Amino acid sequence: MNPSTDTAAIEPLIYLVDDDALLRDAIGSLLRSVGMRVAAYPSVAAFLAVSRVDVTSCLLLDVRLQGVSGLDFQADLNREGVPLPVIFMTGHGDIPMSVRAMKAGAIDFLAKPFRDQDLLDAINVALQADSARRSRDQALHAVTARYATLTPREREIMALAARGLMNKQIAGEVGTSEITVKIHRGNAMRKMEAKTFADLVRMAEALGLA
Repeated sequence: MNPSTDTAAIEPLIYLVDDDALLRDAIGSLLRSVGMRVAAYPSVAAFLAVSRVDVTSCLLLDVRLQGVSGLDFQADLNREGVPLPVIFMTGHGDIPMSVRAMKAGAIDFLAKPFRDQDLLDAINVALQADSARRSRDQALHAVTARYATLTPREREIMALAARGLMNKQIAGEVGTSEITVKIHRGNAMRKMEAKTFADLVRMAEALGLA
């Protein structure tokens, strides 16, 4: 389930899993007609057999499939921590199904036959959500990389400062002078590329330190 490292294609990609060949063709034609890339599969097994590319994506998923059902596959994705926005499609949907899907994080639950515009609107919402998530992940990766350059003492003082302790309190906590605390705190801000102390606090929160 790990995404491919192939990033040659940067355009968003819509994955479609539905065992109805006619519907796959119709949706594929619709999406391509508005300039979207689509990769279609008849089953979950076929989808899993191909590595996903590392681009903004979403998954159009039929509820009732041969083998693993759409709802069960959504649960599998959640358990594995795969952050792929899901839009369900079904010709046999009911309220309990839609509630289960939405509680598990589905972007939308479309009853067949649905309007083309409803599908396109749901896809746009899903792609925006995935793009925002990818931006957050990239920002956290950058912060984590900078945090790795801090010394153990700088990390300790960054965490204590982010929790609201004053320099004098931190000095007493770690057993050093207030001047030394200021130096380490300044080093931490420089290495973390924090323009303000508020920036440093937000980074500490993102890292789970505060």
